[in-house]
Amino acid sequence: MPIDKRVASAAQSLEGVGDGATVFISGFGGAGFPNVLIRALRERGPKNLTLVVNSATHRYSLTHELIDANLVRKVICTAARGHTKDPSAFESRWMEGKIELECVPQGTFTERIRAAGAGIPAFFTPVGFGTELTAGKEVRRFGERDYVLEPAIAGDLALIRADTADRYGNLTFRYAQMNFGPVMATAAKLAVAEVRAFAEEPIPHAQVQLPGVYVDRAVAVS
Repeated sequence: MPIDKRVASAAQSLEGVGDGATVFISGFGGAGFPNVLIRALRERGPKNLTLVVNSATHRYSLTHELIDANLVRKVICTAARGHTKDPSAFESRWMEGKIELECVPQGTFTERIRAAGAGIPAFFTPVGFGTELTAGKEVRRFGERDYVLEPAIAGDLALIRADTADRYGNLTFRYAQMNFGPVMATAAKLAVAEVRAFAEEPIPHAQVQLPGVYVDRAVAVS
């Protein structure tokens, strides 16, 4: 049967996603948020999710809708502060003890995801040594520096935003839209991309920015 990873709807692209999933969500600085897929996940309604997202409160992301719907148990992120004086949905729940937070330095955040995609269970880094962010983690000394052991982060689902996809799941991105999408796709059991459009022909090899081997489903959204 010919390969065709295109699906008709966002809801269809999330078939099989259940309670307790660890969900990667791309997006950085206003670019690359898979908001159609985020809303479809909210409508599907799996509970006790762990979200792995750069910012838990970015104003251009619909991540807050998952939190508002009480679907999220834990957030792993690099930024948890909102953009307004009033507490965000995430901040309110965190202060009430209703949601767990793991805050990670941004470089470590990316490397923990990349490591999972590469089959590396953990790695040592000097980043964060001696701070509350690494309290309780294993420390080893290499040369003249102390390093902290950081575990890889593997996901059940990756939701990413790209510009175009072909039938094989190959993707192209527009500028900063790429951000965390590629590493998240490599580290997830199921990677779903929402795209602006499907390419009529296979994307030329030199233009592929994320190979379709890492993408399971793609859906075109307006």
